[in-house]
Amino acid sequence: MSLYAAYAGNLDARLMARRAPHSPLRCTGWLDGWRLAFGGEHMGWDGALATLAEEPCGQVFVALYDVAPMDEAALDRWEGVGLEIYRRTRMRVHTLEGDEAAWTYVLNAYEGGLPSPRYLGDVADAAESAGAPHDYVMELRKRPC
Repeated sequence: MSLYAAYAGNLDARLMARRAPHSPLRCTGWLDGWRLAFGGEHMGWDGALATLAEEPCGQVFVALYDVAPMDEAALDRWEGVGLEIYRRTRMRVHTLEGDEAAWTYVLNAYEGGLPSPRYLGDVADAAESAGAPHDYVMELRKRPC
């Protein structure tokens, strides 16, 4: 098993159960020194896609999943790793049990552009359903789109 830090839409446990059915949720935590950003607007989707950008005082709420080997390839396909849309990268996640090393997906495009209102709403709904603090969810809902 490997540890995956899900953010944005992948915070939705129901969605992750369909994408990685053999990979249970372990806990939630924070990526310190990062912020949720958007980019890749030129890739043809309805608006920019979620990604991570370094920010010394930033924090991104994440859900940690124990990913079974049989689910890793499915997640890579879903995130477009083979198409070079996203790439895997290792991050340090702060949890109540301590720091954990986990991989996550980062967009292979420049930051910039706005997400569609539907996509941003899905990201905020997923954060809320995963137990993100109310102020974090409200900041997501107030972002420009």
